[in-house]
Amino acid sequence: FMTELFRHIGPNTDVPAGDIGVGGREIGFLFGQYKRLRNEFTGVLTGKGLSWGGSLIQPEATGYGAVYFAAEMLATRNETLTGKTCLVSGSGTVAQYTTEKINQLGGKVVTLSDSGGYIYDPEGINDEKLAWVMNLKNVRRGRIREYPEKFTGATYTPTDPNLDYNPLWDHKADCAFPSATQNEINSRDADNLLRNGVYVVSEGANMPTMPDGVEKFIDAGILYGPGKAANAGGVAVSGLEMSQNSLRLSWSREEMDERLKGIMHSIHKACYEAAEKYGTPGNYVNGANIAGFIKVANTMMDLGLV
Repeated sequence: FMTELFRHIGPNTDVPAGDIGVGGREIGFLFGQYKRLRNEFTGVLTGKGLSWGGSLIQPEATGYGAVYFAAEMLATRNETLTGKTCLVSGSGTVAQYTTEKINQLGGKVVTLSDSGGYIYDPEGINDEKLAWVMNLKNVRRGRIREYPEKFTGATYTPTDPNLDYNPLWDHKADCAFPSATQNEINSRDADNLLRNGVYVVSEGANMPTMPDGVEKFIDAGILYGPGKAANAGGVAVSGLEMSQNSLRLSWSREEMDERLKGIMHSIHKACYEAAEKYGTPGNYVNGANIAGFIKVANTMMDLGLV
């Protein structure tokens, strides 16, 4: 794959990053082949290992960012994540670090999933349990169905292809963090979330909520952070990784986390203010679309492209 792709990428052109099924191992294989072909060490891929040009907080960035965005939305109502019960889908990198940051901010995660089904742990997936899940998924490459065998009190529900909804979203909670894949929340799932008291949805995955579900969230007036804003932490830290590669330095974990938190604060502020300014206060979908469009449009005009 890289033997053909290397002609079309570079540190100042296009810089690929990981996604579903492409983690640190795969990035390593790709980067190794790129180096063999080009005989140079450049920041041409992001999500690299720490010993060969990677950045601290890169694996965590998307999940951490989605939680920071949720915290920013809650702050507009003078609330925090402390004490909030959270539903998280997925069990890959985004879901793992979403869970980690929620725990750090005082929330409680009660669900995780993979393609085979989901687990529900009413006691919460604390740091010890999360470490076990990380080993299961990242080292052993196992399935989430093993979780209840290790932690009694949790239940496992296998995926039923005949259902027209995902029962993971049918539990009492305050916040939902779809962190698995696209189109995982449909109209009925949205109804179930609202009926169960969820009033914060922050998307860690790309386009996890279908359009009819988005419409229901907006109509209900809940705090809904669309993926184009809420999961921007991954892209942001990819940019910071490129900066470090260019400068030939490495920032500390604490500095990277603070930079990520500041970026998510700025993204939230831009969305919130655009929604307010253009007559749809609290609508982060409109806010994100308008703020993004204005930034791109102004740049195109400044560059003489329009």
